[in-house]
Amino acid sequence: MEKDERSNLHLAIGAEIQALVTGHRALITACAAEFHPDLQPAAYQIALTIDRHGGCKTGELASILDMDKSAVSRLTKSLSENGLVTSRTDPSDGRGTIFELSRQGRQNLERSNTIKGEAFFARLADWSAQEMTHFSTLLEKFNRSSHSTPKMK
Repeated sequence: MEKDERSNLHLAIGAEIQALVTGHRALITACAAEFHPDLQPAAYQIALTIDRHGGCKTGELASILDMDKSAVSRLTKSLSENGLVTSRTDPSDGRGTIFELSRQGRQNLERSNTIKGEAFFARLADWSAQEMTHFSTLLEKFNRSSHSTPKMK
């Protein structure tokens, strides 16, 4: 493969990834609005992370989501004030706070995730199992690449 052809492929892949990211951002915004219309989409991301990882401390959430710890603290406070998460003292050190989804938070998350599921099902409705398997394999390879996340200076 010639250098120009490879460069053109990189640009084409980059454009498709940008379209995917843009579409995903719009989908997350819609899901977040369904989760709770008065909260920022980042609060929805925190709720998803708590659901996926179980109880989490502020520092863990900040690390997983690559967010500022003070921003996570403000967002978890909003989630708590809206009855979407509960908090308890970390029994291992008695100082930290562990956040968990409340019953209402779990119900709202399930409802908002329905939007996401329907969007993915609709996009893949005409795909064969072989196409989905191939796509999944390639995405996994791309996402597992050691060069997938640029390091901040």
